[in-house]
Amino acid sequence: MIVTLLTDYGRDDEFVGVCHGVILGICPEARIVDITHGVPRYAVRAGAVTLRNALPYTAVGVHVAVVDPQVGTERRAVAVRCEDGRLLVGPDNGLLSLAWEVAGGAELAVDVSRSPHRLEPVSATFHGRDLFAPVAAHLAAGAPIEDAGDPLDPAELETLDLPSARVEDGALVAHALLVDQFGNVALDVGHDELAGTGLKLGGGVEIESGGERYLGTFAQTFADVGAGELLVYEDAYRPLAVAINRGDAAGTLGLRADTELRLRAR
Repeated sequence: MIVTLLTDYGRDDEFVGVCHGVILGICPEARIVDITHGVPRYAVRAGAVTLRNALPYTAVGVHVAVVDPQVGTERRAVAVRCEDGRLLVGPDNGLLSLAWEVAGGAELAVDVSRSPHRLEPVSATFHGRDLFAPVAAHLAAGAPIEDAGDPLDPAELETLDLPSARVEDGALVAHALLVDQFGNVALDVGHDELAGTGLKLGGGVEIESGGERYLGTFAQTFADVGAGELLVYEDAYRPLAVAINRGDAAGTLGLRADTELRLRAR
């Protein structure tokens, strides 16, 4: 069975490799897919959005996510079975909640904080190795999720609230959700929310952020504008995004998570 991993561990230390080793030591037939280990440190929401985006493009399996600034505290560790059969494993801090939404909802949940599958002794700071990886490995090997921990009402799971775009005074008010390594900024505006905004392909867009105004183009792809020019486009997952062709929109416009922008058709 496939086991996917998403963390904020980075690649400079042994953490990712150790988690691989634990999983394969328990379930040698597991096929491990690293979604990313480059989630910004402690950025739970960025991890949640990234997991949500990636999940539909992976096979149904066990999906481990670890962005865990509260590791070692009383926060729960959980395993969740989704309606589509996927199994999610990670901290109960909202990190998994957007993923189970796109997987049909949380059908069953267990608290794995004291799972019989965990490695002993459990470190206070490396639950990826001692808790999440072994639980995921046993699930991938066919162990019932019900045996992985204590029953938990799915309604008690922590969820994540995202900001909501709105139309105000003729402008589309949006918020920055994610910034990628190129400085492109994903917004909280889906395809269906463009109706009535006046934004149309090939048209001009005024972006107001931090009291400054910038002019760009509503384009299909980067090459539709010149190098160094600003564009608004639908990204690969279909929400709106802001970019500068061969440039850094986040740095140029001063955008980071939760920054509010106003977009107007021009």
